[in-house]
Amino acid sequence: MSEPASLRARMRAAAVGLIAGLDEHQRALCRLPFADQGRCRFTYLPRSRPGVCLADLDRPGHKAAQRLLATGLSPSAYAQAAAVMALEEVLDRREGWRRGRHANDYWVVIFGDPAGSEPWAWRWEGHHLSVSVTIDGAEIFVAPLFLGAHPARVSVAGWPVIRPFGVEEDLAHTLLEAMRPAARGLAVVASSAPSDIRSSTLPSVLGQITPLGVGAGQMDPASRALLEQLTTVYLSRLPEDMAVREATGLPDSDLHFAWEGPIRQGSGHYYRIQAEGLLIEYDNTSHDANHVHTVLRRPGRDFGGQGSSAGWAGPAADHE
Repeated sequence: MSEPASLRARMRAAAVGLIAGLDEHQRALCRLPFADQGRCRFTYLPRSRPGVCLADLDRPGHKAAQRLLATGLSPSAYAQAAAVMALEEVLDRREGWRRGRHANDYWVVIFGDPAGSEPWAWRWEGHHLSVSVTIDGAEIFVAPLFLGAHPARVSVAGWPVIRPFGVEEDLAHTLLEAMRPAARGLAVVASSAPSDIRSSTLPSVLGQITPLGVGAGQMDPASRALLEQLTTVYLSRLPEDMAVREATGLPDSDLHFAWEGPIRQGSGHYYRIQAEGLLIEYDNTSHDANHVHTVLRRPGRDFGGQGSSAGWAGPAADHE
């Protein structure tokens, strides 16, 4: 289904505006062909990327890059992304400033010509943040969409100062606790959680991750409503026009929920939500369950459906 022309126009205007404000060297870094092999690759690990780095942009250029990012996210997801970037400074302090992490260590790259009529794409990426957007005619694909945080929670006197993914964690616990025993027995598919999201940085997801867990049709109405609410939280990361369409177009009976790890709060845990063409993953296991990874993927439609299983498949267990 095509996206509203206004969203395509906003993305196009933001990308063209960003390019126009770059100098010749920055423009060469920022612009790559749509056919570039790196378009269907992503990583949320700390390292240099293709594109122009925020740290090298002047004040207007930095703001132009932010405007482009904002077109690909809802207001709430944009706030989460801003928190993710700010937490790089918090993490750097925790690590004794040894690694030189920086809130501006994020890169923007544009594939193809946003002013032309052919397909084009853009990506905003750095540690714990990767937003890939593909525009093909009337279609817009925002996937993969990765958001993470370390630390995921900073508290004072037991109260959170910042906790950008608190809703995603608390609502999942509420769902699990609300399930009847039989449904919960199906949902919890492993006693220990994996070290990271299972789809890692694979450029494409082929098939569903098994076991599927418990299906929405196997839940009581209250639990099913909570699963739908949790799914909507992730879909609400998309631009508002897209989020409404995606939430209303998903068949409830197709949803499955799987949990790995202990149920008790504060323990390392992982969960996933799946349906045809949808994969949501959440992992919080390392650093005393204070290091969150989340991803929204669209199997068959990641990178506009052009991803290849032969692409970047490096493990996510690299140093963060």
